[in-house]
Amino acid sequence: MATPPPAGTPANPLAPGWLQVPADANALDPILWPAGARRTPSGELEIGGVTAGSLTARFGTPVYVVDEADARGRAAGIRSAFEAEFSRIGTTARVYYAGKAFLSTQIARWMAEEGLGIDVASGGELAVALAAGIDPAKLGFHGNNKSVAEIDEAVRLGIGTIVIDSAIEVDRVAAAANRHGMVQAVRLRVNSGVHAHTHDYLATAHEDQKFGIALEDAPALVAAIRSHDALRFLGLHGHIGSQIFGADGFAEAAARLLTVHAQLLEGGPVPELNLGGGFGIAYTAADSPTPIAELAAQIADSVAAECSARGIPLPAVSFEPGRAIIGPAGVTLYQVGTTKPVAISGATRLYVSVDGGMSDNARPALYGADYSARVANRVTDAAPALVRVVGKHCESGDIVVDAEYLPGDVKPGDVLAVPATGAYCWALSSNYNYLGRPPVVAVKDGEATLLVRGETIADLLARDTGAGDIEHHGNLNGSIR
Repeated sequence: MATPPPAGTPANPLAPGWLQVPADANALDPILWPAGARRTPSGELEIGGVTAGSLTARFGTPVYVVDEADARGRAAGIRSAFEAEFSRIGTTARVYYAGKAFLSTQIARWMAEEGLGIDVASGGELAVALAAGIDPAKLGFHGNNKSVAEIDEAVRLGIGTIVIDSAIEVDRVAAAANRHGMVQAVRLRVNSGVHAHTHDYLATAHEDQKFGIALEDAPALVAAIRSHDALRFLGLHGHIGSQIFGADGFAEAAARLLTVHAQLLEGGPVPELNLGGGFGIAYTAADSPTPIAELAAQIADSVAAECSARGIPLPAVSFEPGRAIIGPAGVTLYQVGTTKPVAISGATRLYVSVDGGMSDNARPALYGADYSARVANRVTDAAPALVRVVGKHCESGDIVVDAEYLPGDVKPGDVLAVPATGAYCWALSSNYNYLGRPPVVAVKDGEATLLVRGETIADLLARDTGAGDIEHHGNLNGSIR
Protein backbone atom coordinates (compact mmCIF):
# COMPACT_ATOMS: atom_id res chain seq x y z
CA MET A 1 0.00 0.00 0.00
CA ALA A 2 1.10 3.55 -0.60
CA THR A 3 2.20 5.80 2.22
CA PRO A 4 -0.55 8.36 2.93
CA PRO A 5 0.31 11.94 2.05
CA PRO A 6 1.26 14.12 5.02
CA ALA A 7 -1.54 15.50 7.13
CA GLY A 8 -2.17 19.21 7.02
CA THR A 9 -2.26 19.63 3.25
CA PRO A 10 -3.85 23.07 2.77
CA ALA A 11 -7.40 23.21 1.48
CA ASN A 12 -7.96 24.46 -2.03
CA PRO A 13 -9.86 27.78 -1.85
CA LEU A 14 -12.15 26.54 -4.64
CA ALA A 15 -13.38 23.65 -2.48
CA PRO A 16 -16.77 23.89 -0.75
CA GLY A 17 -16.61 24.43 2.98
CA TRP A 18 -17.86 20.96 3.86
CA LEU A 19 -15.13 19.17 1.90
CA GLN A 20 -12.10 18.41 4.04
CA VAL A 21 -8.64 17.57 2.71
CA PRO A 22 -8.23 13.85 3.42
CA ALA A 23 -5.22 12.54 5.28
CA ASP A 24 -5.24 9.72 2.73
CA ALA A 25 -6.86 10.31 -0.66
CA ASN A 26 -6.85 6.54 -1.24
CA ALA A 27 -8.84 5.63 1.87
CA LEU A 28 -12.35 4.19 1.66
CA ASP A 29 -14.66 5.82 4.20
CA PRO A 30 -16.92 2.99 5.43
CA ILE A 31 -19.92 5.33 5.62
CA LEU A 32 -19.82 5.66 1.81
CA TRP A 33 -18.84 2.23 0.54
CA PRO A 34 -20.57 -1.16 0.52
CA ALA A 35 -19.68 -3.52 3.31
CA GLY A 36 -17.79 -5.70 0.83
CA ALA A 37 -15.48 -2.91 -0.43
CA ARG A 38 -11.79 -2.91 0.45
CA ARG A 39 -8.32 -2.36 -0.97
CA THR A 40 -6.35 -5.46 -1.96
CA PRO A 41 -2.70 -5.71 -0.83
CA SER A 42 -1.72 -4.28 -4.22
CA GLY A 43 -4.02 -1.29 -3.70
CA GLU A 44 -6.83 -2.20 -6.11
CA LEU A 45 -10.46 -1.68 -5.15
CA GLU A 46 -12.31 -4.93 -4.51
CA ILE A 47 -16.08 -5.25 -4.01
CA GLY A 48 -17.67 -8.49 -2.89
CA GLY A 49 -14.39 -10.25 -3.52
CA VAL A 50 -14.17 -9.09 -7.14
CA THR A 51 -11.52 -6.56 -8.20
CA ALA A 52 -12.27 -3.44 -10.19
CA GLY A 53 -9.83 -4.59 -12.85
CA SER A 54 -11.58 -7.89 -13.42
CA LEU A 55 -14.96 -6.15 -13.59
CA THR A 56 -13.85 -3.57 -16.14
CA ALA A 57 -12.02 -6.20 -18.20
CA ARG A 58 -15.16 -8.31 -18.43
CA PHE A 59 -17.91 -5.70 -18.59
CA GLY A 60 -16.18 -2.51 -19.73
CA THR A 61 -16.87 0.96 -18.39
CA PRO A 62 -19.03 2.55 -17.23
CA VAL A 63 -20.44 -0.32 -15.21
CA TYR A 64 -22.78 -0.30 -12.23
CA VAL A 65 -21.67 -2.73 -9.53
CA VAL A 66 -24.01 -3.89 -6.75
CA ASP A 67 -22.76 -5.64 -3.63
CA GLU A 68 -25.44 -8.31 -3.21
CA ALA A 69 -24.60 -9.13 0.40
CA ASP A 70 -24.70 -5.44 1.31
CA ALA A 71 -28.09 -4.89 -0.36
CA ARG A 72 -29.58 -7.98 1.24
CA GLY A 73 -28.11 -7.07 4.60
CA ARG A 74 -29.58 -3.59 4.54
CA ALA A 75 -32.98 -4.92 3.48
CA ALA A 76 -33.03 -7.49 6.25
CA GLY A 77 -31.68 -5.01 8.79
CA ILE A 78 -34.32 -2.39 8.04
CA ARG A 79 -37.10 -4.96 8.16
CA SER A 80 -35.85 -6.38 11.45
CA ALA A 81 -35.41 -2.94 13.01
CA PHE A 82 -38.95 -1.78 12.24
CA GLU A 83 -40.53 -5.11 13.15
CA ALA A 84 -38.73 -5.14 16.50
CA GLU A 85 -39.51 -1.55 17.43
CA PHE A 86 -43.18 -1.72 16.52
CA SER A 87 -43.53 -5.07 18.27
CA ARG A 88 -42.09 -3.33 21.33
CA ILE A 89 -44.95 -0.82 21.33
CA GLY A 90 -47.58 -3.49 20.65
CA THR A 91 -48.22 -3.54 16.92
CA THR A 92 -46.69 -4.73 13.68
CA ALA A 93 -44.63 -3.12 10.94
CA ARG A 94 -44.25 -4.05 7.30
CA VAL A 95 -41.50 -2.91 4.96
CA TYR A 96 -41.88 -2.56 1.21
CA TYR A 97 -38.92 -2.00 -1.09
CA ALA A 98 -39.51 1.09 -3.25
CA GLY A 99 -38.76 -0.36 -6.66
CA LYS A 100 -38.38 3.04 -8.31
CA ALA A 101 -34.91 3.32 -6.72
CA PHE A 102 -33.69 0.42 -8.84
CA LEU A 103 -35.62 -2.63 -9.95
CA SER A 104 -34.59 -5.72 -11.85
CA THR A 105 -35.88 -9.25 -11.57
CA GLN A 106 -32.94 -10.33 -9.42
CA ILE A 107 -33.21 -7.31 -7.15
CA ALA A 108 -36.91 -8.06 -6.70
CA ARG A 109 -36.08 -11.64 -5.73
CA TRP A 110 -33.47 -10.48 -3.22
CA MET A 111 -36.02 -8.22 -1.56
CA ALA A 112 -38.71 -10.89 -1.44
CA GLU A 113 -36.25 -13.43 -0.04
CA GLU A 114 -35.38 -10.96 2.73
CA GLY A 115 -39.04 -10.68 3.68
CA LEU A 116 -39.95 -7.35 2.07
CA GLY A 117 -42.92 -6.45 -0.08
CA ILE A 118 -42.30 -4.37 -3.19
CA ASP A 119 -43.80 -1.08 -4.30
CA VAL A 120 -44.17 -0.49 -8.02
CA ALA A 121 -45.07 2.78 -9.71
CA SER A 122 -45.91 1.75 -13.28
CA GLY A 123 -47.10 -1.14 -15.39
CA GLY A 124 -43.48 -1.71 -16.38
CA GLU A 125 -42.29 -2.05 -12.79
CA LEU A 126 -45.24 -4.35 -12.13
CA ALA A 127 -44.16 -6.51 -15.07
CA VAL A 128 -40.60 -6.74 -13.71
CA ALA A 129 -41.84 -7.87 -10.30
CA LEU A 130 -44.11 -10.46 -11.88
CA ALA A 131 -41.31 -11.70 -14.15
CA ALA A 132 -39.27 -12.21 -10.97
CA GLY A 133 -42.00 -14.50 -9.67
CA ILE A 134 -43.10 -12.18 -6.86
CA ASP A 135 -46.53 -12.95 -5.40
CA PRO A 136 -48.82 -10.09 -6.55
CA ALA A 137 -50.33 -10.03 -3.05
CA LYS A 138 -46.97 -8.72 -1.77
CA LEU A 139 -46.98 -5.75 -4.14
CA GLY A 140 -48.24 -2.19 -3.72
CA PHE A 141 -49.07 -0.01 -6.72
CA HIS A 142 -48.31 3.72 -6.59
CA GLY A 143 -48.65 6.54 -9.11
CA ASN A 144 -50.48 9.80 -9.68
CA ASN A 145 -51.63 8.80 -13.18
CA LYS A 146 -52.12 5.06 -13.24
CA SER A 147 -53.81 4.23 -16.52
CA VAL A 148 -57.15 2.44 -16.65
CA ALA A 149 -55.36 -0.50 -18.28
CA GLU A 150 -52.69 -0.60 -15.54
CA ILE A 151 -55.33 -0.52 -12.81
CA ASP A 152 -57.35 -3.24 -14.50
CA GLU A 153 -54.32 -5.51 -14.89
CA ALA A 154 -53.18 -4.95 -11.31
CA VAL A 155 -56.62 -5.81 -9.93
CA ARG A 156 -56.95 -8.84 -12.22
CA LEU A 157 -53.62 -10.17 -10.99
CA GLY A 158 -54.62 -9.82 -7.34
CA ILE A 159 -52.23 -7.04 -6.35
CA GLY A 160 -51.97 -6.55 -2.61
CA THR A 161 -52.76 -2.84 -2.44
CA ILE A 162 -53.40 0.08 -4.73
CA VAL A 163 -52.55 3.55 -3.45
CA ILE A 164 -55.34 5.84 -4.58
CA ASP A 165 -53.90 9.20 -5.51
CA SER A 166 -56.97 11.19 -6.63
CA ALA A 167 -60.75 11.19 -6.50
CA ILE A 168 -60.92 9.95 -10.09
CA GLU A 169 -59.10 6.76 -9.14
CA VAL A 170 -61.74 5.69 -6.61
CA ASP A 171 -64.25 4.88 -9.32
CA ARG A 172 -61.59 3.48 -11.65
CA VAL A 173 -60.32 0.99 -9.10
CA ALA A 174 -63.86 0.09 -8.01
CA ALA A 175 -64.88 -0.52 -11.63
CA ALA A 176 -61.90 -2.81 -12.19
CA ALA A 177 -62.62 -4.72 -8.99
CA ASN A 178 -66.26 -5.20 -10.00
CA ARG A 179 -65.24 -6.42 -13.47
CA HIS A 180 -63.03 -9.09 -11.96
CA GLY A 181 -65.24 -10.00 -9.04
CA MET A 182 -62.61 -8.85 -6.54
CA VAL A 183 -62.51 -6.82 -3.35
CA GLN A 184 -59.46 -4.59 -3.80
CA ALA A 185 -57.53 -3.30 -0.80
CA VAL A 186 -56.59 0.38 -1.16
CA ARG A 187 -54.72 3.09 0.68
CA LEU A 188 -55.32 6.82 0.21
CA ARG A 189 -52.31 9.05 -0.33
CA VAL A 190 -52.56 12.35 1.50
CA ASN A 191 -50.34 15.40 1.80
CA SER A 192 -49.51 15.97 5.44
CA GLY A 193 -48.08 19.44 4.84
CA VAL A 194 -44.80 18.29 6.41
CA HIS A 195 -41.97 19.29 4.11
CA ALA A 196 -38.74 17.34 4.20
CA HIS A 197 -35.56 19.38 4.57
CA THR A 198 -34.31 18.50 1.13
CA HIS A 199 -34.25 19.68 -2.48
CA ASP A 200 -37.60 21.14 -3.55
CA TYR A 201 -38.03 18.54 -6.29
CA LEU A 202 -37.61 15.74 -3.74
CA ALA A 203 -40.02 17.06 -1.12
CA THR A 204 -43.28 15.35 -2.07
CA ALA A 205 -45.57 16.46 0.77
CA HIS A 206 -46.14 20.03 -0.44
CA GLU A 207 -49.80 20.87 -0.92
CA ASP A 208 -49.17 22.39 -4.36
CA GLN A 209 -47.85 19.30 -6.12
CA LYS A 210 -49.03 16.36 -8.14
CA PHE A 211 -49.10 13.60 -5.53
CA GLY A 212 -52.00 12.78 -3.24
CA ILE A 213 -54.84 14.86 -1.86
CA ALA A 214 -55.10 17.51 0.82
CA LEU A 215 -55.38 16.02 4.29
CA GLU A 216 -58.64 17.87 4.97
CA ASP A 217 -60.23 16.20 1.92
CA ALA A 218 -59.47 12.70 3.18
CA PRO A 219 -62.72 12.03 5.10
CA ALA A 220 -64.88 12.72 2.04
CA LEU A 221 -62.73 10.54 -0.19
CA VAL A 222 -62.62 7.71 2.34
CA ALA A 223 -66.41 7.87 2.49
CA ALA A 224 -66.45 7.49 -1.29
CA ILE A 225 -64.11 4.49 -1.05
CA ARG A 226 -66.29 2.89 1.63
CA SER A 227 -69.37 3.37 -0.54
CA HIS A 228 -68.01 0.72 -2.91
CA ASP A 229 -68.44 -2.89 -1.82
CA ALA A 230 -65.58 -3.81 -4.15
CA LEU A 231 -63.06 -1.67 -2.21
CA ARG A 232 -61.53 -2.28 1.22
CA PHE A 233 -59.98 0.77 2.86
CA LEU A 234 -56.74 0.01 4.68
CA GLY A 235 -55.59 3.45 5.77
CA LEU A 236 -53.79 6.65 4.92
CA HIS A 237 -50.50 6.88 3.11
CA GLY A 238 -48.06 9.76 3.49
CA HIS A 239 -44.63 10.48 2.07
CA ILE A 240 -42.72 13.55 3.19
CA GLY A 241 -39.80 13.46 0.78
CA SER A 242 -36.46 11.83 0.18
CA GLN A 243 -32.92 11.84 1.54
CA ILE A 244 -34.22 12.67 5.03
CA PHE A 245 -31.91 12.69 8.04
CA GLY A 246 -33.64 12.39 11.41
CA ALA A 247 -37.07 11.33 12.64
CA ASP A 248 -38.68 14.72 13.37
CA GLY A 249 -40.44 14.96 10.01
CA PHE A 250 -41.86 11.47 10.33
CA ALA A 251 -43.06 12.21 13.86
CA GLU A 252 -44.88 15.35 12.76
CA ALA A 253 -46.39 13.62 9.74
CA ALA A 254 -47.57 10.74 11.94
CA ALA A 255 -49.24 13.20 14.31
CA ARG A 256 -51.13 14.90 11.50
CA LEU A 257 -52.14 11.66 9.78
CA LEU A 258 -53.25 10.05 13.04
CA THR A 259 -55.53 13.01 13.78
CA VAL A 260 -57.45 12.22 10.59
CA HIS A 261 -56.99 8.48 11.17
CA ALA A 262 -58.85 8.88 14.48
CA GLN A 263 -61.73 10.65 12.72
CA LEU A 264 -61.93 7.92 10.11
CA LEU A 265 -62.24 5.24 12.80
CA GLU A 266 -65.70 6.63 13.57
CA GLY A 267 -66.89 5.41 10.17
CA GLY A 268 -65.22 2.00 10.03
CA PRO A 269 -61.96 0.13 10.47
CA VAL A 270 -58.63 1.73 9.63
CA PRO A 271 -56.17 -1.09 10.20
CA GLU A 272 -53.03 0.49 8.74
CA LEU A 273 -50.93 3.62 8.52
CA ASN A 274 -48.25 4.01 5.85
CA LEU A 275 -45.55 6.61 6.56
CA GLY A 276 -43.65 6.14 3.29
CA GLY A 277 -39.89 6.14 2.99
CA GLY A 278 -37.18 8.63 2.16
CA PHE A 279 -34.53 7.62 4.72
CA GLY A 280 -31.28 9.34 3.77
CA ILE A 281 -27.85 7.88 3.06
CA ALA A 282 -24.34 9.28 2.98
CA TYR A 283 -23.09 10.49 -0.40
CA THR A 284 -20.09 12.34 1.04
CA ALA A 285 -18.07 12.08 4.24
CA ALA A 286 -19.87 15.21 5.47
CA ASP A 287 -23.24 13.41 5.55
CA SER A 288 -24.48 11.94 8.84
CA PRO A 289 -27.65 9.94 8.28
CA THR A 290 -29.44 8.69 11.37
CA PRO A 291 -28.92 4.94 11.84
CA ILE A 292 -32.02 2.99 10.85
CA ALA A 293 -32.35 1.35 14.27
CA GLU A 294 -32.56 4.80 15.88
CA LEU A 295 -35.07 6.03 13.30
CA ALA A 296 -37.25 2.98 13.85
CA ALA A 297 -37.22 3.44 17.62
CA GLN A 298 -37.99 7.15 17.45
CA ILE A 299 -40.80 6.76 14.92
CA ALA A 300 -42.33 3.89 16.90
CA ASP A 301 -42.28 5.98 20.08
CA SER A 302 -43.94 8.87 18.24
CA VAL A 303 -46.71 6.68 16.84
CA ALA A 304 -47.32 5.13 20.26
CA ALA A 305 -47.54 8.53 21.94
CA GLU A 306 -49.87 9.97 19.32
CA CYS A 307 -52.22 7.01 19.46
CA SER A 308 -52.25 7.09 23.25
CA ALA A 309 -53.03 10.79 23.26
CA ARG A 310 -56.03 10.20 20.99
CA GLY A 311 -57.21 7.06 22.75
CA ILE A 312 -57.08 4.98 19.57
CA PRO A 313 -55.63 1.52 18.95
CA LEU A 314 -52.22 1.23 17.35
CA PRO A 315 -52.49 0.52 13.62
CA ALA A 316 -50.14 -1.70 11.70
CA VAL A 317 -47.52 0.64 10.23
CA SER A 318 -45.82 0.34 6.84
CA PHE A 319 -42.68 1.89 5.39
CA GLU A 320 -41.24 2.09 1.88
CA PRO A 321 -37.45 2.52 1.82
CA GLY A 322 -35.61 2.23 -1.47
CA ARG A 323 -32.49 4.39 -1.48
CA ALA A 324 -31.53 3.29 2.05
CA ILE A 325 -31.40 -0.32 0.86
CA ILE A 326 -29.90 -0.22 -2.60
CA GLY A 327 -28.10 3.15 -2.67
CA PRO A 328 -25.07 2.32 -0.51
CA ALA A 329 -24.73 -1.12 -2.13
CA GLY A 330 -23.94 0.39 -5.54
CA VAL A 331 -20.67 1.65 -7.01
CA THR A 332 -20.12 2.93 -10.56
CA LEU A 333 -16.79 2.30 -12.27
CA TYR A 334 -15.57 4.66 -15.00
CA GLN A 335 -12.37 5.04 -16.98
CA VAL A 336 -10.57 8.37 -16.98
CA GLY A 337 -10.15 9.74 -20.49
CA THR A 338 -8.61 13.19 -20.06
CA THR A 339 -7.45 15.44 -17.25
CA LYS A 340 -7.30 19.22 -17.49
CA PRO A 341 -6.02 21.67 -14.85
CA VAL A 342 -8.00 24.91 -14.87
CA ALA A 343 -6.61 28.00 -13.10
CA ILE A 344 -9.25 30.09 -11.33
CA SER A 345 -8.41 33.18 -9.27
CA GLY A 346 -4.96 31.95 -8.40
CA ALA A 347 -6.08 28.41 -7.54
CA THR A 348 -6.36 25.29 -9.69
CA ARG A 349 -9.14 22.80 -10.14
CA LEU A 350 -8.30 19.58 -11.96
CA TYR A 351 -11.05 18.47 -14.34
CA VAL A 352 -11.13 14.68 -14.66
CA SER A 353 -13.25 13.46 -17.56
CA VAL A 354 -14.72 9.97 -17.53
CA ASP A 355 -16.47 7.85 -20.13
CA GLY A 356 -19.97 8.29 -18.75
CA GLY A 357 -21.76 11.18 -17.07
CA MET A 358 -25.29 12.48 -16.87
CA SER A 359 -26.63 9.61 -18.97
CA ASP A 360 -25.73 7.13 -16.20
CA ASN A 361 -26.14 9.48 -13.22
CA ALA A 362 -28.61 12.31 -13.74
CA ARG A 363 -28.85 13.27 -10.07
CA PRO A 364 -26.12 15.93 -10.01
CA ALA A 365 -27.74 17.68 -12.98
CA LEU A 366 -31.30 17.23 -11.66
CA TYR A 367 -30.78 17.98 -7.96
CA GLY A 368 -27.27 19.33 -7.58
CA ALA A 369 -26.46 16.07 -5.79
CA ASP A 370 -22.96 15.61 -4.39
CA TYR A 371 -20.96 12.41 -4.69
CA SER A 372 -17.53 11.12 -3.74
CA ALA A 373 -14.90 9.23 -5.74
CA ARG A 374 -11.72 7.21 -5.45
CA VAL A 375 -9.14 5.92 -7.89
CA ALA A 376 -9.92 2.20 -8.08
CA ASN A 377 -7.02 0.59 -9.89
CA ARG A 378 -4.12 1.71 -7.65
CA VAL A 379 -3.01 3.72 -4.65
CA THR A 380 -0.45 6.49 -4.74
CA ASP A 381 1.63 8.78 -2.52
CA ALA A 382 0.64 11.85 -4.54
CA ALA A 383 -0.72 14.76 -2.53
CA PRO A 384 -4.48 15.31 -2.69
CA ALA A 385 -5.70 17.63 -5.44
CA LEU A 386 -9.13 19.21 -5.78
CA VAL A 387 -10.88 17.63 -8.75
CA ARG A 388 -14.20 17.91 -10.51
CA VAL A 389 -15.21 14.65 -12.17
CA VAL A 390 -17.14 15.36 -15.35
CA GLY A 391 -18.76 13.28 -18.05
CA LYS A 392 -18.36 13.19 -21.80
CA HIS A 393 -21.72 14.73 -22.72
CA CYS A 394 -22.15 17.98 -24.59
CA GLU A 395 -23.37 19.86 -21.53
CA SER A 396 -21.42 22.11 -19.16
CA GLY A 397 -23.60 20.77 -16.35
CA ASP A 398 -22.51 17.20 -17.05
CA ILE A 399 -20.89 16.74 -13.64
CA VAL A 400 -20.47 13.40 -11.90
CA VAL A 401 -18.67 14.59 -8.75
CA ASP A 402 -18.65 18.33 -8.23
CA ALA A 403 -15.83 18.47 -5.70
CA GLU A 404 -13.49 15.81 -4.36
CA TYR A 405 -9.88 15.39 -3.35
CA LEU A 406 -8.11 12.66 -5.33
CA PRO A 407 -4.43 11.87 -5.62
CA GLY A 408 -2.94 14.61 -7.78
CA ASP A 409 -1.43 12.11 -10.20
CA VAL A 410 -4.81 10.77 -11.36
CA LYS A 411 -4.36 10.18 -15.07
CA PRO A 412 -5.92 8.88 -18.29
CA GLY A 413 -6.52 5.16 -18.11
CA ASP A 414 -7.19 5.13 -14.37
CA VAL A 415 -10.40 3.50 -13.19
CA LEU A 416 -12.51 5.83 -11.06
CA ALA A 417 -15.09 4.50 -8.60
CA VAL A 418 -18.08 6.54 -7.41
CA PRO A 419 -19.86 5.03 -4.38
CA ALA A 420 -23.52 5.25 -3.30
CA THR A 421 -24.85 4.99 -6.87
CA GLY A 422 -27.21 2.06 -6.37
CA ALA A 423 -30.34 4.21 -6.22
CA TYR A 424 -31.77 6.35 -9.02
CA CYS A 425 -28.72 6.10 -11.28
CA TRP A 426 -29.64 3.18 -13.51
CA ALA A 427 -33.32 3.99 -12.94
CA LEU A 428 -32.87 7.53 -14.36
CA SER A 429 -30.32 6.59 -17.02
CA SER A 430 -30.75 7.71 -20.62
CA ASN A 431 -29.23 7.51 -24.08
CA TYR A 432 -28.26 11.18 -24.23
CA ASN A 433 -25.66 11.78 -26.96
CA TYR A 434 -26.42 8.21 -28.05
CA LEU A 435 -24.53 6.55 -25.23
CA GLY A 436 -25.73 3.11 -24.30
CA ARG A 437 -26.88 2.57 -20.76
CA PRO A 438 -24.24 0.66 -18.78
CA PRO A 439 -24.60 -2.91 -17.58
CA VAL A 440 -25.48 -3.73 -13.98
CA VAL A 441 -23.40 -6.42 -12.29
CA ALA A 442 -23.90 -8.08 -8.91
CA VAL A 443 -20.86 -9.21 -6.93
CA LYS A 444 -20.82 -11.70 -4.10
CA ASP A 445 -18.25 -14.12 -2.69
CA GLY A 446 -15.77 -13.46 -5.47
CA GLU A 447 -18.28 -13.97 -8.28
CA ALA A 448 -19.74 -11.39 -10.68
CA THR A 449 -23.21 -11.92 -12.16
CA LEU A 450 -24.74 -9.79 -14.90
CA LEU A 451 -28.10 -8.41 -13.75
CA VAL A 452 -28.90 -6.08 -16.64
CA ARG A 453 -27.14 -6.19 -19.99
CA GLY A 454 -25.58 -2.95 -21.17
CA GLU A 455 -26.55 -1.37 -24.46
CA THR A 456 -24.38 -1.14 -27.56
CA ILE A 457 -24.57 1.31 -30.43
CA ALA A 458 -26.16 -1.52 -32.41
CA ASP A 459 -28.90 -1.78 -29.78
CA LEU A 460 -29.65 1.91 -30.11
CA LEU A 461 -29.63 1.90 -33.89
CA ALA A 462 -31.92 -1.13 -33.94
CA ARG A 463 -34.74 1.17 -32.83
CA ASP A 464 -34.02 3.68 -35.60
CA THR A 465 -36.13 2.66 -38.58
CA GLY A 466 -33.87 4.49 -41.01
CA ALA A 467 -30.57 3.05 -39.80
CA GLY A 468 -30.35 0.22 -42.31
CA ASP A 469 -27.63 -2.38 -41.80
CA ILE A 470 -26.48 -1.82 -38.24
CA GLU A 471 -23.73 -4.43 -38.47
CA HIS A 472 -21.37 -1.90 -40.04
CA HIS A 473 -21.68 0.64 -37.25
CA GLY A 474 -19.71 -1.35 -34.67
CA ASN A 475 -19.46 -0.44 -31.03
CA LEU A 476 -18.10 3.05 -30.40
CA ASN A 477 -19.05 3.28 -26.73
CA GLY A 478 -15.54 2.36 -25.73
CA SER A 479 -16.84 -0.47 -23.56
CA ILE A 480 -17.30 -4.20 -23.69
CA ARG A 481 -20.92 -5.13 -23.30
